[in-house]
Amino acid sequence: MKITEALQSEHFVFHNIFDYLEQTVPNLQNLVEIKCLANLLESIHESHSRVEDSLIIEPLTHCLDNIAQAENFEAEHKEIDESLAGVAEATTVEEARHLLLRTVHWCRKHFDREERIIFPLAEEWLKDKNLTDLGEAWQRQRKTS
Repeated sequence: MKITEALQSEHFVFHNIFDYLEQTVPNLQNLVEIKCLANLLESIHESHSRVEDSLIIEPLTHCLDNIAQAENFEAEHKEIDESLAGVAEATTVEEARHLLLRTVHWCRKHFDREERIIFPLAEEWLKDKNLTDLGEAWQRQRKTS
């Protein structure tokens, strides 16, 4: 399996989680429930980002720099991290709801950019053997994380 296929599969799962959060969070009335959902999202997003950064972003850094996208990706990661941190610090349900839904918005935007830019760039610039080797590395990392 190519790394792009593996990460696209993870994105599919994330999009379903985002749908669930967008449907559920507006109706939640308990601050702890919202924070628990944010913690879950943070945990799985952190794991995904770590693997994605090491296996696909790093090999494409020169390409991202050339097309002036590296800063955009970093800014989106910062927005996601800050929004999640805000949920953890929120003292009202309304604030936590707003920040968690803001996180979902930024995640969707970021994932869309990866799907439109990073994955096609990887398919264009990395050889099939490299993509498959990175996919195998993804499988090994998933078994240990």
